[in-house]
Parts: sequence; C-alpha cells; structure tokens
Amino acid sequence: MRIQFENVDFSSRSGPNSFGLKLVRQFSKLDHELTNEKPDVRLAFIQSDNNFSPTVLRLDGIYFNTAQDWQRMNEPIQRSYDHASAIIVQSEFDRKLITQFFGDRDNIFTIRNGTELDTIEQAAPFALGIERDKVWMCASNWRPHKRLIDNVRLFQTLAKKDDVLLVAGKDSQRYLAESKIIDDRIKILGDLTWKQLISCMKASKNFIHLSWLDHCPNVVVDARGAGCKIFCSDSGGTKEVAGEDAVLIREDEWNFSPVELYNPPTMDFSKLKSNSYKSTIDINSTAEQYLSVLTDVCVK
Repeated sequence: MRIQFENVDFSSRSGPNSFGLKLVRQFSKLDHELTNEKPDVRLAFIQSDNNFSPTVLRLDGIYFNTAQDWQRMNEPIQRSYDHASAIIVQSEFDRKLITQFFGDRDNIFTIRNGTELDTIEQAAPFALGIERDKVWMCASNWRPHKRLIDNVRLFQTLAKKDDVLLVAGKDSQRYLAESKIIDDRIKILGDLTWKQLISCMKASKNFIHLSWLDHCPNVVVDARGAGCKIFCSDSGGTKEVAGEDAVLIREDEWNFSPVELYNPPTMDFSKLKSNSYKSTIDINSTAEQYLSVLTDVCVK
C-alpha cells in the first residue's frame, strides 16, 4: 500500500511527531511504501488541509482550554473530522471528548499508542550508580497542566529518604525554581533525546505522570515499555496505557465542558487506587491496527 503522511514532522521530538516516526518505521518494515506521489491513502495527524480521499485522520485530542479561543482553534480540525473517511483516536477518553464536541460519526477507531519494545530492550540503562529500586522519574514538555510540582510532591510523599527523582524535559528547571522547592534528591536532566530518555527510564523503578486530562502520553508508554511502574492521575486517557500494576490518584470526574486547562485542581494523594485497564504497548500491534483501518478505507 502506498501511504502518505500529512502534517507530520519526523524531525520533531514532540509527542505526535515522535509517534509518527515510530509508525513510519514499522510500516516500512512491513513493506508499505511511504510516498507523496499518487498515494493509495493518506494518514493525516490532527488536521488535513486538502480534500484528498481516502484520508484517515488521527486525532490526539482537541482544544478545550477556556484561556484560548478554543472554538476557532477547533474549526479546521472539525472540518477534517467531518471530511475524513475514518477517524483514529488514541483513547476511549479521546473518543468521548471528541464526539462530545464534534458529534458522533461512523468509522471511529480507538487505537492506543505503542512503542518500539525491541529497541527499548536493547538500550543500556543509564549508569547512575544507584540501585534501580531507589530511582523515580518524570518527564514532559512542562506546562502547568503537566503538574511538575505535584509530581515532586508525590515523590516526597511516597519515596524513601535515600531515593532520588530524575526530572527530564524542557522548562523543568524554571518551574522548580519558581516553586522554591529545595530537595537534594531531585536531579534535573533537562531536555533529552528519545534514546537518552529511554536509558534513564531503564535505570528507574517508578515513573510519575500526574498530568491533568492528558490523552495518551507517549512518555508513559515508553516508561512502561522500559519496565517502570506508573503513578498517574485517573483523569483523561493516561490510565488506559499505564498498565495493570499502575497506581492511580483519584480525581473528580470531568463533565467534558471547556475548562481552564492551565489551572488544574489540587491533588489529594490519600486517594490512591489500582488500575483496571489492560492494553498492549507494542508498536507492532499498533501498526497492524492502523493498517487495518487504512486498508479498509482503500477497499471502500
């Protein structure tokens, strides 16, 4: 099958783009041709800027932050949603969110993100000189709803006195400085490449991701693939990829109305519960599910 990717920057390390690169590599292994010339089908990420048919639209959430002009920002996405031959969403949370705002339609498929488990298995753990059982980690492109300070507070609540917390990601140092948190156990790593991130995850026992109303975070998929136990919020779609042994922090249920996303509610760490979601995180399975949808729209 000749497949064209639209609105994907394979040189970018952002969540959607890094996942797109993993998907491309898997499609190529399965002998599918990636092309911009006379494709059989187009796979568009977030939105499509033309009327090519057939197009499968992959959505990783939509805008609902009241601090933004969320309705205007959603307009090109909804046009793409209405036109596409099929829709792929990352989680059941996203399906509820998107159909609440855009309306229900035929041919919506939930396919959760996967990662390259073979590559992760071959990666060497970062040499910290500390037992893995004592290492916690968190990583993100830090913004207010990603809750870096809450991640630190959870570590301080649950960790032992000789444990350490690795913090990776852009703007981590700024957020920690603004919070005036002083804890010698926190090690700031800065912005890492994917391979560096995996190496640090393989040196970590626990991974914290308390982001509010997140969709299907690749960083959690990667951390789980690296063998980390996940601690996450039960809001959004994170719990769907966190694994059966994940620890969830219970939050008030969201009614899918627009909210001030960058002003998340306070977390109560006494409200812990176990996870009930089972899901595969193998990119091989993910790619096969994508190809099934792409093939189906080509046949039609």
